[in-house]
Amino acid sequence: MSLPPFEVVVADHGPTVLRICRAMVGAHDADDVWSETFLAALAAYPRLEPGSNVRGWLATIAHRKAIDRIRKSNRAPLPVDRLPEAPGRCGEPAPRDDDLWDAVAALPTKQRGAVLYHYVAGLPYAEVGQLLDSSEAAARRAAADGMRALRSTVTRETS
Repeated sequence: MSLPPFEVVVADHGPTVLRICRAMVGAHDADDVWSETFLAALAAYPRLEPGSNVRGWLATIAHRKAIDRIRKSNRAPLPVDRLPEAPGRCGEPAPRDDDLWDAVAALPTKQRGAVLYHYVAGLPYAEVGQLLDSSEAAARRAAADGMRALRSTVTRETS
């Protein structure tokens, strides 16, 4: 007894797998988990023994893919309209400086990255260089150029 073509497997068991996916992750993510299930099943299908319980095999794959999706969503950040600011010296949030952040956003990509990674995140220039696919010296130069541009922009706007 040989295995039926994979298209037949999808047609026969697709609705069942979709119900499993919806039950596990909800309607919003079910289609993605269903697709991931059948992509994984397609890759493993040639190794499946003839006479195997295909529906049970697919249910197991769907269950594992759903768990993967749940774990991923539990680790994902939640989108918010505005990020909370870090507390100021007095323990109260410092007021957001929209002009400064607009100026940072206007910097060229490497300068913006170097300024944010070094001055905001506190990373050393060696790591900044790795993140920007450049050398430590190039990261240092980009950060200096970015800070000079920010100083001139912010000074010009406040004058």
